[in-house]
Amino acid sequence: MQWIDTHCHLDAFEADSATAAVCLAAHEAGVVHCIIPAVEVGNFDTVRTLAHQQQYSYCLGIHPLYVPQAQDNALAVLEQHLHDHQSDPRLVAVGEIGLDYFVPQLTQSPWREKQEALYRGQLQLARQFDLPVVLHVRRSADRLLKHLRALAGPTGRWQGIAHAFNGSEVQAREFIKLGFKLGFGGAVTFERAHQLRHLAQTLPLDALVLETDAPDIPPHWIYATAAERAAGVPQGRNTPAELPRIAQTVAQLRGISCEVLALATWQNTVQALPRLPIKKASAN
Repeated sequence: MQWIDTHCHLDAFEADSATAAVCLAAHEAGVVHCIIPAVEVGNFDTVRTLAHQQQYSYCLGIHPLYVPQAQDNALAVLEQHLHDHQSDPRLVAVGEIGLDYFVPQLTQSPWREKQEALYRGQLQLARQFDLPVVLHVRRSADRLLKHLRALAGPTGRWQGIAHAFNGSEVQAREFIKLGFKLGFGGAVTFERAHQLRHLAQTLPLDALVLETDAPDIPPHWIYATAAERAAGVPQGRNTPAELPRIAQTVAQLRGISCEVLALATWQNTVQALPRLPIKKASAN
């Protein structure tokens, strides 16, 4: 079986040697491709370089958590990068972009208005360059949907991924209706995540893709609680190599084999990100 990690912050690993080891372990686990999203103007070049070094893919965008640091010319810089690299086959989407209403600071002026303006501007750039979008969705699904509908154009459709989706079933189906795939990762492995596990179990199989969000959102087997960390238990490091075991959880929830899930999520990823330079799973 071969897997695609649709969301991995590979640039967050400390050093070149650590990154190389992470990629090797992922490949040995069957994760043959990763998509690396940018989070701010300052790491555009880094994610591009990593994608080419590892023969992965990347996205360019400004994450809502980085809105306070974003300069007034951030959208212009993103537009220039998208223009300069539009022929790069490893550039597959605008992302990670979106809205975050979980962090208190970002729910207040001026950051609430600034993140909405940046989100809307990045959606417009995605349309301008005919690219899918990779969305950050945290307590913000309805507002994300509002802007997506407003900018959907004549087709009323988008391509892309709602990453680490954790909204309601109604919201999930609205994203699917607009053309999005929904990303499931480490959070779905926690038994207490009842709503998320219900979505992973019941949403159409052709709407699901898999991710790790490494090094963030660790699955339950490497997660240490605050009490455990206080007692000296180290927090496990999430990497793309955890994806097959996350996939096993999703397959068990749906009552299907991992082989069926691997094929379906591979096809779904290619549909969500048509520029992906790896179209079919290798026979090897």
